[in-house]
Order: sequence, then structure tokens, then C-alpha cells
Amino acid sequence: MAQPDLTDLKAIIIDPTGPELTAEEAEIFAAEKPAGFILFRRNCVSRAQVKKLVADLRDCVGREDLPVLIDQEGGSVARLKAPEWHEYPAAKTFGQLAQEAPQEGLEATRLNAYLMALDLAEMGVTVNCAPVVDVPAPDCHAFLSGSRTYSESPDEVGRLGEAVCKGLLEGGVTPVIKHIPGHGRAKVDSHHALPVVDNSLSELAVSDLKPFKYLSQSDMKTALWAMAAHVVYSQLDPDSAATVSRRVVTDIIRGDIGFTGVLLADDISMKALGGTLESRVAGTMEAGMDLTMLCNAPLEDRRLALSVTPRVTPDAAARLQAAEDGRGAEERQRQPSGAPAKAGANDKENRLK
Repeated sequence: MAQPDLTDLKAIIIDPTGPELTAEEAEIFAAEKPAGFILFRRNCVSRAQVKKLVADLRDCVGREDLPVLIDQEGGSVARLKAPEWHEYPAAKTFGQLAQEAPQEGLEATRLNAYLMALDLAEMGVTVNCAPVVDVPAPDCHAFLSGSRTYSESPDEVGRLGEAVCKGLLEGGVTPVIKHIPGHGRAKVDSHHALPVVDNSLSELAVSDLKPFKYLSQSDMKTALWAMAAHVVYSQLDPDSAATVSRRVVTDIIRGDIGFTGVLLADDISMKALGGTLESRVAGTMEAGMDLTMLCNAPLEDRRLALSVTPRVTPDAAARLQAAEDGRGAEERQRQPSGAPAKAGANDKENRLK
């Protein structure tokens, strides 16, 4: 049977409930065909179990290359935990290392991401929601600035973010740079409230936007995804968070920053967004997101979101395919120094000892 075309899929990333698909979930996913899935800690018990879950999710939709995402930044944000998986340092550790020894820090950052990608690719997980390339302001909320950011220097953040993207792609995993156009000035956690940033575009351009623009001009640009921020930038659009703002998406993300890859909305279940679930789905789609995302919601909410989400647009399908092609090309062509292009679990464990 032929795989469904990308434009036959619903433009949403959604999560399964547990470590195994229920019959009801499988029926819903097979009928609605989401464009991808995301895994959380509750979905990850063992390597063999995750590999089977990933295969079952893809079987529901009928696409062997369907994106399966995870948040595996390292440090406090990591869905894969010891003793089943290796645990990796937080972004802040690599920022500090790069400050002391720039070249060694960049190489350590790249190799760390490469090893992380091997963990994921081994189980069929092909998209990692990392790196965080937000530039933290002095009063940034601690949930982000505590350890998840690399540096207060936009240039350093860009370079370290580039190293992460290279390492992930070398290991066969698509990076998701986040949270575009910049979450570093948020004083509240968008999981619980809506941050408002009052800085001008000129101020944002020399700091917050800079790492995203740098990566959007790199030779990896078509292989990247980006996750948009639930943040209001009052000088750009005082009425809407970036994820539901056509003005921010068109003029800033696609315009000033020049991002041409897959644009994904942050989780629409977060309390930063108001309105009904249907309005949140519609708002992200109308703003110009390629994909919306719903996580940690009851089954009925997931069913509803799937039913009201439109199909992937032709433009979004082209960006999704370009990213998939880029992931494969990087895995084949980029051989990291000190590590083979393809490495088994034993090779990886030996390097980590």
C-alpha cells in the first residue's frame, strides 16, 4: 500500500497516553492521521519498548518516515533517564566550557549532540526539540535561564546552537531550534501564564533574534525545524502571542529572521494561550504555523483537536520533505571527527566511559 501524501495528514503533532498504544488511540490516529507524534517520560520505559511504540505510531498513519519527536535537551529537560539511557549535561555546562576553551567547547557540544542523536535514532525517534537558542535577559524566568540556555552572548548562543544542530544531524536526527523569535526576556513561565515583552524590534534584533537568524542563514537551514514561542511582543503585535500572530510569523520569523524551515507551534495546551481548544488550533494555523501541537491532554481533547486541525498545506509539506531530505543527507555525508558515521551501542558506550 502506498504511503499517504504529506498533504493527506493533519497538521498537528500529538502524543500517545502511555508506553503502549491503546486500541482506542490506534483507531483515532489511524482515522485522523496526524503529521507526527511526540514522546514524553511516561512513554519511555525501555529501548525495546520505545522502538515498538514508535513503529506502532507510524503504522497507524502508514508513513515509514513520519516524524516522531522528543524533548531531549539534556539536564533538567530530558525524557530519557538513567539507568536505561545515558543522561547528558545541560546547555549551561557547554556554555561555560566554551567560555573557558572555545574550540574544545564547540567540539564537546557537537559530540554530545551526536551521541544523544544515536540514542534517539536507534529507537526510530527522528526529531529532537533542541537546541534552545534563546538569549536570557537578566530577569528571564528561572525555568528557562537556570540551566537550559547556553550564554548571554547572542553570538555564542548561535555558535553553540549550530554545533548542536550539526551533531544531531550527523546522528540522523532533525533539530528543532527554540523558541523563535526568542523567549529569553520572558519573566513568567509560559506553561502557566502569558509572557509579554515590551522591547523594540531594534533591541530584539541585536540580541533575541540574532541566533535564530544566524542558523536560518546556515547551510543547514532547510534541514531545521523551529518551535515558536507563546510570547507577546508588544511592539510587534500587542494583541497576540507569536504562535497566533500572522504579523510576527510573516514579518519577523519568515521576514527579518529569514527562517525557511518547518515552523511548529509550542504546545497549545499551555496556559499562555486563552480561548477554546478549537480557537487555539485555528489561531496557530491562521498565523502561519506549518504544524500545531497538543500535549498532555485528555483523550477527548486530542480527538477534538485532531478533528478540527486542517491538513498539511502544500508549502508546509515541501518544508517537511526538505527537512527529511536534509536529515538523511547530513547523516550520510557528515562524518564527525573521532566517531564513525554509523555507530552501534557498544561504540557509543566506549566513548562515554
